[in-house]
Amino acid sequence: MQDHSLDKKINLSRESAAKIFGPGDANLRNICRTLDVKAVYRDGSLNLSGSRIAIEKAKAVIARLEHELKVSGSLSDHSVDSALSFPEKHDESLELSVPGRAGRILPKTSGQQKYLRAIRNSELVFCIGPAGTGKTFLAVASAVAALTDGEVERIVISRPAVEAGERLGFLPGDLQQKIDPYLKPVYDALDDTLSPSRVRRSIDNRIIEVAPLAYMRGRTLNNAFVILDEAQNTTITQLKMFLTRLGYSSRAIITGDITQIDLKPTSASGLVVISQILKDIEGIEFTYLDQKDVVRHPLVQGIISAFERDEGGKEH
Repeated sequence: MQDHSLDKKINLSRESAAKIFGPGDANLRNICRTLDVKAVYRDGSLNLSGSRIAIEKAKAVIARLEHELKVSGSLSDHSVDSALSFPEKHDESLELSVPGRAGRILPKTSGQQKYLRAIRNSELVFCIGPAGTGKTFLAVASAVAALTDGEVERIVISRPAVEAGERLGFLPGDLQQKIDPYLKPVYDALDDTLSPSRVRRSIDNRIIEVAPLAYMRGRTLNNAFVILDEAQNTTITQLKMFLTRLGYSSRAIITGDITQIDLKPTSASGLVVISQILKDIEGIEFTYLDQKDVVRHPLVQGIISAFERDEGGKEH
């Protein structure tokens, strides 16, 4: 069936239009060229013309840029490319509202959308994917949103303190100071979603606990949102220990990147085989992200793809 050309008008303030369109309307031209639409801005309205599908995608891109502008007050250098990589109307039910500077968070890729939908629908979620796909950040944001909404009473976040080129014994300071570098990405995500001062207060009040995986043994975690990060560096025995910590009214997210296993041998990683062990259990969901879901600098996508090609070539 032929998709006839249509016209659509979008209300857009002059201030928002100036920031979204970019210097010399460079962003708008990029949107039009990529999606094959024509656009004219006049009297507070953006008039789009093109096929129905193209117009819907253009509307979704503009809506995403408006949302980012509303939340952060500005657009990053890669905002348009990110919006164009996922030109679909976002599911508002998947938005997360957090009290920190991140404000309102919505999925930026189709993979992230599946990830957040899994978190919403399942009590135990595994997310496996490369660096920069938002695995840790979205897990922490979901935990903070659940805590803020009163769905859980506390957040427990853990990581295995596996050495990656630098031994714990050679790092300066006491045990906690030695461990903190391994937990820094988690603290960064908490600072963005809750604020540094509230994070410190919550840790002091034991509402939030950030600790190495070894500290989880022998505990039962009730009414908690539990996160295990960097799970590719856990053995199957450690994973079993962690998963059996869950108590009543608790939820858990396990994240990891099976291309960055620091265990020796790498086959010792429990994350590689866990999907086969737990595949038939209701309430457990596995989500997989790839380079298309990377939301860091565009070069990161290229780096990940290059390494995947190199590793694929070595297998033959």
